[in-house]
Amino acid sequence: MPARCEVLADHPHVALVTIDRAEHANALDPPTLRELAAAWRRIASDDAIRCAVVTGTGDRVFCAGMDMKTTIPVSQRLARGERIDPEDFAGLRDAGTAVLAGFDLGKPLVCAVNGHCRAVGLDLMLASELRFAVPHATFALEEVARGLYPTGNATVLLPRQIAWVHAMDLLLTARPISAARAAEIGLVNAVVAPAQLLPRALEAADAIAANAPLAVRATRAGVRELLTIPLDAAYRRQEELGRPLRKTEDAVEGARAFVEKRKPEWKSR
Repeated sequence: MPARCEVLADHPHVALVTIDRAEHANALDPPTLRELAAAWRRIASDDAIRCAVVTGTGDRVFCAGMDMKTTIPVSQRLARGERIDPEDFAGLRDAGTAVLAGFDLGKPLVCAVNGHCRAVGLDLMLASELRFAVPHATFALEEVARGLYPTGNATVLLPRQIAWVHAMDLLLTARPISAARAAEIGLVNAVVAPAQLLPRALEAADAIAANAPLAVRATRAGVRELLTIPLDAAYRRQEELGRPLRKTEDAVEGARAFVEKRKPEWKSR
């Protein structure tokens, strides 16, 4: 399978999604697009999964973007109105979901960037909440250098996540930046040794998954929503979002567990 989704027995409530095309720089061809989209739909619909981690195989590339030898020619033929293979069409149809552009996972995502992260690989990373990268990773949005508009997450999310000038540098110059620079401008949380990359990402995912599921999902959704509205409306809206949670069984359990000095047992209700 070009993309795998595993629920890890030793990491309760965490799913690991792996792009498995190291021999092709983990570039996304139509089958990989279909598998990734299926993985995200599974995670979104499974209440037992509270957090996900995404990474790539190998030690060189996280994701080089769309496969230039398969996906790009197929999409060009489709744009010209030519007939394409039904399975290729299904892959193109799933492209937005595969890179989480316009598809809300509904749960936190941690990205373990094991190498170079380019084009739609960076689009996928931008959909995550936490990000860790190896020292040799590089980051680039190369669409303008190929005469294309970045139609994934970059023009929508990047200027909301890092400073305007740094976002414009990535979007308009098409020049790669190093992992150290990505950490400096707040594009990733930390740069870690390759051997520690997945353990660090899973540790963060476990910390998220240990918290009250309803509260985590509401907080994630609230932050995304509040970014887009004026400040006074945001304060009103956050109260609207927080009020229902205070009435849940989990809120009662959280307070009781704190007083009793024990781990809470969440019921998601």
